[in-house]
Amino acid sequence: MSCLCCSFLVRLWLVGLTALVSALSPLHAHALWLHDEQAIMGTSVRVELWHEDAVAGKAAIAAVMEEMHRIDGSMSPFIPSSELSRVNQLAASRPVAISQELFDLITRSLAVSKLTGGAFDITFSSVGYLYDYRRHIKPTEAEIRRALPGVNYRHLNLNRRHRTLRFGRPGMRIDLGGIAKGYAVDAGIELLKKRGITHALVTAGGDSRIIGDRRGRPWMIGIRDPRRRDDMVAMLPLNDTAVSTSGDYERYFEADGVRYHHIINPKTGHSASEVRSVTIIAPDATTTDGLSTGVFVLGLEQGMALVESLDNVQAVIVDKQGQMHFSQGLRQAANRDAVAPGE
Repeated sequence: MSCLCCSFLVRLWLVGLTALVSALSPLHAHALWLHDEQAIMGTSVRVELWHEDAVAGKAAIAAVMEEMHRIDGSMSPFIPSSELSRVNQLAASRPVAISQELFDLITRSLAVSKLTGGAFDITFSSVGYLYDYRRHIKPTEAEIRRALPGVNYRHLNLNRRHRTLRFGRPGMRIDLGGIAKGYAVDAGIELLKKRGITHALVTAGGDSRIIGDRRGRPWMIGIRDPRRRDDMVAMLPLNDTAVSTSGDYERYFEADGVRYHHIINPKTGHSASEVRSVTIIAPDATTTDGLSTGVFVLGLEQGMALVESLDNVQAVIVDKQGQMHFSQGLRQAANRDAVAPGE
């Protein structure tokens, strides 16, 4: 890692320490900073906000949690009654009418697939469902070969006029896990904005979006060390943005020296192995969620090249040796920090 990047990280940690001290001060001990945390969508969902009226603030948090539950009930592949489960059951045999919400999110997923050259692909589930990370089960090579023809976003046939979806291949299934949490975070933020809230954080697992700042200080978002659960490799001071991290440590098991995790390379049916984690910073969490998965699959060189080609997108990539790499915008921040007046 370059000295400039080291300097940048030192500054990030110092800002984080300042924010922590501020959070523990008497000013923030009152009920105006409100928060709640619940297990939804298979992860931890946290909402934190500032409100002059504690009752109204708590009602806003409850509304976000309710919205998260609603989206989970519609888009989870693990809930048999969900709309997504119905699609997976029927769409290989006939066009299935779907809600506008699901139609729009699948449309956006396909756009990310095209942008990443298929590295992000919601049809990965055609192979992905064969893995069971809790029970340490992985498919055989023969099973992967049989399932791979179902992995191709180009075979998702959306009919805008009739608002239907049909799978173009037998054995296809979709999973929105690589984008739905980001979408849910964005939906939660929009609810808060409609209620006039101007300082808030909504987080679902590795996906976060921020309104404003922490009343004069940035929000601190940590990037977890992929190999040390309780350590952070960086703390990012952020305002009015979204950030998502995809890592090989979220759902995984190891066997015979190989790490099998949930981020599947759509071309091979195997867990992507070129990097350990990818953090994307962009204006909205739907974008950061989808891109973090796609860039993870692409790997360091192709993934960073994609990030550099996009406006308002930055990245931190931890490669397979554990080294950090920063996109140009973050490197420029490191340069500015290194030549700051008086240092």
